[in-house]
Amino acid sequence: MSVDERDGAVAQNAPRRARNIGRTTARVLGMLREFYPVLLPLVFACVLVQAVVQALPNVFMERALTVVGDHWQTGDWAGAAAPIATDVAILVSLYGVSLTSNLIWNQAMAVITQGSLKKFRCRMFGHMQDLPVRYFDTHLHGDVMSYYTNDIDAMRQMISQSLPQLLFTSLSLACVVVVMFYYSAPLALVVIAGAGVMGLATKALGGRSARGFLHQQKAIATVEGHVEEVMSGQKVVKVFCHERRTEEAFAKLNDELEDASRTAHAYANTLMPILMNMGNLLYVIVAVAGGLLMGLGVPNLSLSGLALTIAVAVPFLNMTKQFASQIGQISNQINSVVMGLAGAERIFELLDEEPEADDGYVELVNCTIDRAGTVSECDERSGNWAWRHPHHADGTVTYTPLAGDVRLFDVDFAYEPGHTVLHDISLYAKPGQKVAFVGATGAGKTTITNLLNRFYDIADGKIRYDGININKIKKPSLRRSLGMVLQDTNLFTGTIMDNIRYGRLDATDGECMAAARLAGADGFIQRLPEGYQTMLTENGAALSQGQRQLLAIARAAVADPPVMILDEATSSIDTRTEAIVQRGMDALMAGRTTFVIAHRLSTVRNADVIIVLDHGRIIERGTHDELIAKQGTYYQLYTGAFELE
Repeated sequence: MSVDERDGAVAQNAPRRARNIGRTTARVLGMLREFYPVLLPLVFACVLVQAVVQALPNVFMERALTVVGDHWQTGDWAGAAAPIATDVAILVSLYGVSLTSNLIWNQAMAVITQGSLKKFRCRMFGHMQDLPVRYFDTHLHGDVMSYYTNDIDAMRQMISQSLPQLLFTSLSLACVVVVMFYYSAPLALVVIAGAGVMGLATKALGGRSARGFLHQQKAIATVEGHVEEVMSGQKVVKVFCHERRTEEAFAKLNDELEDASRTAHAYANTLMPILMNMGNLLYVIVAVAGGLLMGLGVPNLSLSGLALTIAVAVPFLNMTKQFASQIGQISNQINSVVMGLAGAERIFELLDEEPEADDGYVELVNCTIDRAGTVSECDERSGNWAWRHPHHADGTVTYTPLAGDVRLFDVDFAYEPGHTVLHDISLYAKPGQKVAFVGATGAGKTTITNLLNRFYDIADGKIRYDGININKIKKPSLRRSLGMVLQDTNLFTGTIMDNIRYGRLDATDGECMAAARLAGADGFIQRLPEGYQTMLTENGAALSQGQRQLLAIARAAVADPPVMILDEATSSIDTRTEAIVQRGMDALMAGRTTFVIAHRLSTVRNADVIIVLDHGRIIERGTHDELIAKQGTYYQLYTGAFELE
């Protein structure tokens, strides 16, 4: 599809801010529970055990100080040894439990993290296969690749470290607060008031940092998309000497990434020192408050019923330090979580893209046809095909032999509303006919073939295939009946044999070689050192453009479809090679309905009908001789009065 035909429909995805962090978090956690319904609760239990154990040393410190204080007055040091030894043994046992929980937690999170990312990638890739062609026409390929690299990596950091640490620190805070109220409610309220002030600072600075990280995530995707685009078009850049201009465009995007990253990290780096100093200040305030309460003899309100003494104040100060430290840890992890959620939101945007709609119910099936013309469905490949048409009214099934009769009736189409590219197109191709489309770039030639494949659906009119409205045909069945050779050749990493077999995966080596001979590709393949087992990489970069096109034709030939669509199939082949290919193309088109798009008018002289298009309208139709006799647009094109542009 040309840019002219789309008339501006292709647009770069603009970065968007996170719409709902809470909803994204819930979706991530929901999918983790779906992936690991047993392992995830086990991690939560282990984290909870470790958080509780983290708070208990303060209790043992209070008990030890109380025992030492009591025996200090009596001088019975031997009596103090036994309870302290018991407490130490219990504490050591608890630390052993904590260590075991920590090992289980970390090992389980390694499994959950890598397994979840694998499942996310599988879902993304599987969902991409169901997306319509329009999605890939309107999204930069580099931006799509960023889902699998940058966004997945941000989620890895969040799932493996940030979320577990955030859970651990939150549970630790809850445990510490409970212990604080157990010993002294007044001092606990002082700590909570200080935590409120720290929370306000976190909200003010952390919020700005989080927004910066969201912008950073989007900017990285934009930079990666630009780099991928420039790498793919490096030859074009050099041919037109646009290296400096390309550098300038990259520098602008890179500056935007730097600004977003600098803002994010500036606030993040400022927050931690501020919180640390606020924690130190809170420590001093609690110490002063505790001293005043003890000095004034104010009654201690606590769940334990203990008086506020040095034995209580010392572990309380330790808990204050621990509390402030945990607040700082939470603020530190929030930035990583926000980055991960920004990546997760982009991934969910991909997963939430509407898959290609397919409400068809007519299927293409293998069949046998007896002498009486009765069609019978079969499982094995018979060489005959039929449309299996179930009738909803009475539940009966009818079979229509696949013939390749294609007709368009009054078809209008627009890629974008208000930009119609096809106007009132009506044409027919009888079984075995060769229909050629000619016209300037943007006239609508490729658009018609896109509609036959239902890459896009028409706005008005009808397209019938063997008398069946193509909207009723399941898209996989429709596309299986159509072979395509495109102007832009795509070869995959693998052997030449693998790339030819891509047209029909159950084709034998002999059938693939026969298809190559039919396309005229066998000669150059046999001259390669590895022959058909030659490995191709980077879209067949080691082959010439003409050789790559020959392989694409061989791929279509092995599929053996009843209808062929050739979109500028010989445009990249030199004149000598074109003669070889044309013979193969003639053999390939024999007995098949064929739609040909060509700028070289010499390749369409033998077409049964030639359709001349101009700005989405049919202005002439007929055979080569008929159109030459009219001396209209086709005559002028053919004689060179004016050229295709």
